[in-house]
Amino acid sequence: TCPQCHRSASLDQRGLRGFQRNRLLEAIVQRYQQGRAAAAAAKCQLCDRSPPEPAAVLCEQCEVLYCAACQLRCHPARGPFAKHRLAPPPAHPGAPGGGGDGGKGAGGGRKLPTCAEHDLENYSMYCVSCRSPVCYQCLEEGKHGQHEVKALGAMWKQHKAQLSQALNGVSDKAKEAKEFLVQLKNLLQQIQENGLDYEACLVAQCDALVDALTRQKAKLLTKVTKEREHKLKVVWDQINHCTLKLRQSTGLMEYCLEVIKENDPSGFLQISDALIRRVQVSQEQWVKGALEPKVSAEFDLTLDSEPLLQSIHQLDFIQMKCRVPVTVPPVPLLQLEKCCTRNNSVTLAWRMPPLSHNPVEGYILELDDGDGGQFREVYVGKETLCTIDGLHFNSTYNARVKAFNSSGVGPYSKTVILQTSDVAWFTFDPSSAHRDIVLSNDNQTATCNSYDDRVVLGTAAFSKGVHYWELHVDRYDNHPDPAFGIARINVVKDMMLGKDDKAWAMYVDNNRSWFMHCNSHTNRTEGGVSKGATVGVLLDLNKRNLTFYINGQQQGPPAFENIEGVFMPALSLNRNVQVTLHTGLEVP
Repeated sequence: TCPQCHRSASLDQRGLRGFQRNRLLEAIVQRYQQGRAAAAAAKCQLCDRSPPEPAAVLCEQCEVLYCAACQLRCHPARGPFAKHRLAPPPAHPGAPGGGGDGGKGAGGGRKLPTCAEHDLENYSMYCVSCRSPVCYQCLEEGKHGQHEVKALGAMWKQHKAQLSQALNGVSDKAKEAKEFLVQLKNLLQQIQENGLDYEACLVAQCDALVDALTRQKAKLLTKVTKEREHKLKVVWDQINHCTLKLRQSTGLMEYCLEVIKENDPSGFLQISDALIRRVQVSQEQWVKGALEPKVSAEFDLTLDSEPLLQSIHQLDFIQMKCRVPVTVPPVPLLQLEKCCTRNNSVTLAWRMPPLSHNPVEGYILELDDGDGGQFREVYVGKETLCTIDGLHFNSTYNARVKAFNSSGVGPYSKTVILQTSDVAWFTFDPSSAHRDIVLSNDNQTATCNSYDDRVVLGTAAFSKGVHYWELHVDRYDNHPDPAFGIARINVVKDMMLGKDDKAWAMYVDNNRSWFMHCNSHTNRTEGGVSKGATVGVLLDLNKRNLTFYINGQQQGPPAFENIEGVFMPALSLNRNVQVTLHTGLEVP
């Protein structure tokens, strides 16, 4: 029985020699042995050393093997040797120019295998039933006569294709195994990092327990000190009081004894009644309990430390998460080093405590209105990093986050305070601009491909505060009428700004300017633009008005009043005008 495939085979009179020979493995072994023999036999033929150095090259013209040193010394690449062809040493031992046996046959020198049953016949067919190559004579007189046979070359190609296809599957598995090994190595690194984190958290938790115990110890010692001082004060008060009464009683006793010694009856009777009353009063002062301590020397304080000691002895890790009852998640930790603001957007990041075992299904991020108002939900999901756009400029926002799972919602994190930019930084918005608008200079310079007016908006939106920006006229040809102002996001973009009810604008030529809204022209003002001019737009949403400037000079009173809502910087122009936007400016 074959130990590999576990198939049984019957032996004939030839014994083990009757098995089929694995000719492919024989060829591989032969090539390997020839390579080792060549490595051992290919020695330099001009070396003075003993033993000679291994040959590095073979000169095909000289038919001599050279090592590297002898080649430089005896066969330089110049003169008559320059045209000689140097080749690697031969693959197997023999003459420098050829093989050891000189055998030539099919397949570039390899002898064709012959049939094991008929030594003079080469294999020419393949028996499908026996799954082995056979010769012509096997088909004529052997046991394969009635079997299904196919051409040896065709089956060779078919089996090669099957082997290649199987190798592709193995290759895919090998690729998956390599990726899995990378995953395991990453897992090693994560285990190392998480282990360090857990160790740090464990030390922190134990230190916190020790600190809490130390603080409680101080509190308990304070209680003992107060109780001791109280007892001492009571005893000292009792000592002083008793000492005073004892002095009084002793003095009275001494005085009475002296009176008793007197032999004057009339004098004694004159004071005896008073002395008797004084002695009775003094005796009454020593009432029952007056000569007993008011406090005990024992302290009625018993520290019940047994539950705490038992808890400390039972303090251990929870190994099996499945045994832990699912409760609401703990408080998320805000990562303040990653929380930031940019323009009128804020970015917040958070994470869960490292030793938290309760599952988390998602997070709820809440933000107030920037004016101390109520919190509102701005994000619900599984991410731990969130950016909120479209906030008010120059405003202070409070943010907090909480986690939730199937058991409910956990507690809020600490509140983080974020301040948006004082002034607005923005560019022209290529995504909302008319298709004829051409932007350049990082979307800060605008012109147009059309002779008709086309609209482009800014990337910022305003609903609160005071904002100012300027537009520099880089090119101004043939007296066009560019319009500058603000607009809703759904403004019509294929006509002059201000002709519909979604825009408030000032359009200007080279001599004068007009305010326009709903195609209504008002407030004609002298003073136009030319190349190099600067147009300023001041949007004051606190006072709900819009003011324009040309070269620093205000164009009349505020152009529009009682405006409210959400507005975006806007501009309309044609191909005769090019302007560059300047933002982040202080209010004039």
